[in-house]
Amino acid sequence: MKAFRLEELEAERAANEGAYLQFLRERRMSVGLYALDRGATDPQQPHTQDEVYFVVSGRAALTVGEETTSVARGSVVYVPAGVTHRFHHVSEDLRVMVVLSPPEG
Repeated sequence: MKAFRLEELEAERAANEGAYLQFLRERRMSVGLYALDRGATDPQQPHTQDEVYFVVSGRAALTVGEETTSVARGSVVYVPAGVTHRFHHVSEDLRVMVVLSPPEG
């Protein structure tokens, strides 16, 4: 079993001074923590993997393709591979658990 604590993952991500920390990689998926502070710009480009976002904390808007929705703690969003997507209007520091399948390169 592999188990993780969110506060430890957040501390590791912050110590590495990056917006994204991949903390689990298996044969068919990878999982990471993505962070955008209030007012930040999301630089993401479309990925070659399917993604599931689980919002751990914060508030923002998320546009996937032509659709936009508000996300906040507890939101879960599926993003198909190859589709343009971006968080924007980040009104509260955003922390998102990201599951990618197949695993990120």
